[in-house]
Amino acid sequence: MDDAIVSWLIAAGVLVIGAVLLILLRSHAERDILTSARSAATTGSTQVVPGAEPDAAATLTAIEAVGNAMIDAGYSVMTVRNALHDIARINGLPASEMVVFPTALLVSARGEEEQRTGVISSGERSMLLAQVDELQLAVDAARTGVLDPGSTTDRIRQIRDMKPQYGPMPRVFGYALLSIGLAVLLGSSWIGVATAAALGALVGAALLLSERLPARYGALITVAIAFGVSLTVFLLIRAGFGSGILAALIAALVLFLPGSLLTTAVLELSTGQIVSGAGRLAAGAMQLVLLAAGIVTAAALVGVPEFEFSEHSLTLGVIAPWIAVAVFGVGLALNQCALWRSLPWIVLVLYFAYSAQVIGDIFLGGVLSAFVGALVVTPVSAFVAKHPSGPAALVSFRPAFWLLVPGALGLVGVTDVLGGDASGLNTLVATVGTMVAVALGVLAGSVFSSRMERPAF
Repeated sequence: MDDAIVSWLIAAGVLVIGAVLLILLRSHAERDILTSARSAATTGSTQVVPGAEPDAAATLTAIEAVGNAMIDAGYSVMTVRNALHDIARINGLPASEMVVFPTALLVSARGEEEQRTGVISSGERSMLLAQVDELQLAVDAARTGVLDPGSTTDRIRQIRDMKPQYGPMPRVFGYALLSIGLAVLLGSSWIGVATAAALGALVGAALLLSERLPARYGALITVAIAFGVSLTVFLLIRAGFGSGILAALIAALVLFLPGSLLTTAVLELSTGQIVSGAGRLAAGAMQLVLLAAGIVTAAALVGVPEFEFSEHSLTLGVIAPWIAVAVFGVGLALNQCALWRSLPWIVLVLYFAYSAQVIGDIFLGGVLSAFVGALVVTPVSAFVAKHPSGPAALVSFRPAFWLLVPGALGLVGVTDVLGGDASGLNTLVATVGTMVAVALGVLAGSVFSSRMERPAF
């Protein structure tokens, strides 16, 4: 039997089994938003008192804390603004206005006799998956009145102060695992898988060390790591290890790829958020340029004349990619410090994403397969979030971005262009198409998830 047919049958089987599993889990127990929100209330917290005199100052502080945290967590500006409006309304300030940008938040808390305005910078700190999970609970609690403004501010501060779930060694090991998984999915050889593991461990360690440096050094760190990884891969190619290790280059740089950022940018642009969308698009493009600069410099130094990243997903056998999806999920959960109870759900959503993409690729082609993947993953993530042990929708949804890989395609295109290869423009066009396809898939999937938990992307 042809390998493509076997892959299609496996993908169809995974989707059916996954759907049945979700239905059985839903019939067993389903999360209620208000009940889950109450679990976010800590000892000493208080609820909003209906009919009480609004406190614009306290509400403004809470809105600023929540908005800043949600931006740092990676929520879209539409989701942030909707949450902040709900918090203002439940606290008796329905006329309040918010302007949300990826790097700034402007809030006007308006009451009948009082008005407070605040402006803060945001987007300077990233959040780990466990923090995102707790943040979603806190947001649900604040927007439903389970937490009053003072308790909301305290809860956000506690989330900010959370220590990573795992130490440096497990997180480095996790990065090595996710590099291995992605290398297999990109069609690496066994030597390439080993290379991806070694480079992933080094990059993971470098990322942990770089967390102690000021943010202004971020661009230099990105270029330096891209240069080091590329130099190693190209030297191995020149040593005769073959082009099968090229996938290790992308795999080791996976968390640098701005696939999520670029797709969110297109999503915001398509919904009228021009300033935010354009800002994210520029930031994502710049990240690709920095990565490409490191790769091109390494190639020029070593003397590699040209290189192509071509996908051969069945290089290690038809079953290998399906094992790699689980390896990728476990590695990502370790590196990004997801709660252990979230791991099975993350892996389940990843299998939905990969299966949908495999089927979409067979029937619709590469670019539209990203649309199918996003279309399926969006309601599945919302479905998972309704289960008592399920993570926030964003926690299970975010890893799927790296499987849809719009950032990887963009990196190839920018690298080709900087290296003087005009064909790289074709890859860039394909990247734009992929980002648009993912964004449209998210929008279409949100229609199916609108009757579940609030979309949280």
